This record gives sequence, C-alpha cells and structure tokens, in this order.
Amino acid sequence: MNASSPAAKRPGIVVVGGGAGGLELVTRLGNTLGKAGRADITLIDATRTHIWKPLLHEVAAGTLDSHDDELDYLAQASSNHFRFVPGSMTGLDRGNKQVRLAPLLDARGEEVMPSRDYPYDILVIAVGSICNDFGITGVAEHCQFLDTTEQAEDFQTRWMEAYFHAHALGGARESGQLDVAIVGGGATGIELSAQLHQATRLLSAYGLDNVKPDDIRIHIIEAAPSLLPGLPERLSTATCQQLARLGIEVHLGERVVEVTRQAVTTHSGRVIPAALKVWAAGVKAPDFLHELAGLETNHINQIKVRQTLQSTLDDDIFAIGDCCCCPWPEKNGFVPPRAQSAHQQASLTLTNITRKLSGQSLLDYRYQDYGSLVSLGRYSTVGNLMGNLMGSVMIEGLMARFVYLSLYKMHQWAILGPGRVTMLMVSNFFRKRLRPRIKLH
Repeated sequence: MNASSPAAKRPGIVVVGGGAGGLELVTRLGNTLGKAGRADITLIDATRTHIWKPLLHEVAAGTLDSHDDELDYLAQASSNHFRFVPGSMTGLDRGNKQVRLAPLLDARGEEVMPSRDYPYDILVIAVGSICNDFGITGVAEHCQFLDTTEQAEDFQTRWMEAYFHAHALGGARESGQLDVAIVGGGATGIELSAQLHQATRLLSAYGLDNVKPDDIRIHIIEAAPSLLPGLPERLSTATCQQLARLGIEVHLGERVVEVTRQAVTTHSGRVIPAALKVWAAGVKAPDFLHELAGLETNHINQIKVRQTLQSTLDDDIFAIGDCCCCPWPEKNGFVPPRAQSAHQQASLTLTNITRKLSGQSLLDYRYQDYGSLVSLGRYSTVGNLMGNLMGSVMIEGLMARFVYLSLYKMHQWAILGPGRVTMLMVSNFFRKRLRPRIKLH
C-alpha cells in the first residue's frame, strides 16, 4: 500500500443483545479482534447493566439483590476493547447494512436520544426471548413476567407490599390474599416457588411474624402431566417429591384458560385464588423479529439459521441464543433455548467470524447437551448430567448444588476472567455475612 493511501476501513461487528451469549461473544471479540485492531466491536442493548437471566427468580423472591450481581456494560466495554451503545433494536435495513434503534427515553418518558440507525458489516442478533402468553385471556393484564431485572424487581416489590399490608392487619384476612400462582412447571417456575418458600421463612424471622409462613400458599400450575416436560421422568418425580415436602401445591394436567385479578382458571374448571400470578409457561423471541427485513422466522419469531449460525438468507447476519431457530440433526429437531446453548453458540460464532474475516470456510454448530439442573434453593438441587462416557447420570444434593453453582461461575469466568471472579467470590463471602439474607426494601 502506498504511504499516502488511506488506511483500509476496519470491519464493524455489531452484537445486539447483552445476555448470556451476546455478552460472552462481544467480550471475546473485543479481546481478540478488537484488541488487535482487526475490527471495531459494538454491543447494543436496551439496558445499561447485565444480570445472568437464570438468576432472575432469586431477584423476584428477594433472596438476591440484583445490584450485587449486575455488571455495567460501559465498564465491561472499557475493559475489553469494545464499544457500548444504549438502544433498543426495532428494525433492520439489510440493503444499507444498518440496525434501526428506537428513541431512548428516561424514567420520565422524555427523549434522551432520538431514533437512529447504526451501521454494521457483520451483525449478530442475540436478543434472547420473552414469555409467550399464547393469547390467553387476562395473562398480559394480570400476570407478572420474569424476562428482565425490572420485572423481577417489580414482582419482589409487590410481594413485599402485600406482605407488609397483611402484617399490619394482623395476618391474612382473605382467601388468596398472599397466595402466589406460578403458571409453568419448567425450571423457572419450580426454582421461583422454592425461593419464595425460603423467603417466607426469612421474613418471619426478621419480625414480620403476624403473617405465618403457612398462611401463604404457593401453587405451580402445569398443563403437561408432569413437571419439567421433556426431561427424564425420574427428574420430574424427584422434584415433585421435594416440592411436596416444602408444602408447595402442584397442579398437573391443568391448562390455564383465563386469568383474572383474583384467580387463575383452568380448563377443568378449577379456580385457584392468588394475589400474585407469575407467567412462566413458554417463551418466544421478541415480536419485532417476525420476518425482520425479510429474514426467515418460525412461529415463535426465532430467526432461522444454518448450521454455521448464519441466517438462512443473509451471510452477514448471525443469530445465537434463544432468538435463533437452529437445527439439531441428531434429534431431528431444534436446539432448545438454554444457557448452555447460548454459551456454545457464542464460542462457535467467535470462531466463524474470525474465519469469515480471513476468507476461510465456516464451521458447523453441533449442540452438546450436558444435562439439566433445577435448584430448589437451600433445600435441594436435582438434575441429570450427560456425557459421552457416562451417558445420563441422575445427581442430587450437595454434588448437584455444586455443579449448579459452577454454571454461573463459568459464565462469570467467560466475561470477567479468573482474577476478577476470584475477587468476587471473596467479596461475596463477606458481603453475605454483613447483609440480611433477603432484600427488605
């Protein structure tokens, strides 16, 4: 190149969505391609902080303060050679290679940043999933969702307010006044129920003893004949037995047909009174992805991708995590929306983007199912681990709890590195001994 020639433009790689997969990917892209000056890396997200989504049930129950575990995107970007742009994706101009962002509003609803377009050369869509209410009457109006930190905190606030109100009155006075109905017998619903059971005991210990723990009934309502549909029957049975020991009422084979302000009604005519209702009965990709700029999507708005994780119609657009519909040839189906899927897809997408910039052929993604674990708080953890040598192995108790906790540490390790994770573990050890065991405000 002639000395007077302009420097070649570095390709712009944009990752939309700072969830488990998106944040791991953009951090590793920054520390490889960004640090080496081979590409400009950008993360776009509607919020300014990240918290691992599988922890939101603990935030909702108050057994975890989100501010203790959240990560600031701006700080992460500064430390890992990428740029953070706040914004919510609403559309896509594939012809001009631009992501369309909605206006950014403050807490008062006033515009902070106008709507704008952000350019890309390679785009990775990793916007996750949201709850799917299936259009059932009353769900959107009367149920709480746990898709975001704000929603989890809102549930915790409403639950605490109901608890304080009942305590001031000398105890629960009406049927269902403090009861919680959780629709969905998957991991989120089960884990939330166990955390709420633990929280009721803690609140009583902190002096709110006008409300007795037995005054609060926690319900799990599942349309399938067993909990944890799709997982081994022995895992479902072990979970049901533990929930029964905790006094949590499980309603199997009950499909919800209506939700009102006072109760949940199922197809069999059963009416379950509850002051708070949580919807955890299914997921879909965000609605704006439906046929986004002509991209192929499925019935729950997921972007259809090839084995390389590139969209079926555009080689410069990748999709990973819950918002992508990725074939699973070994099962003649599709990769399930799990944290382990997002982690694996982030790793392959890093490799494939690097290969794409070097003019090499891309590699195919093969999902490795390492099993599933369900935590019932301090009471128990059950699950199954899978591997080439051992097949499927049922684990529970302390071993399962250790493995469950290690999943979060692996996520932290990927985005923070071993040094910071070690320091966090030390600080958390002391912090938990200085603060209440439940968020009280």
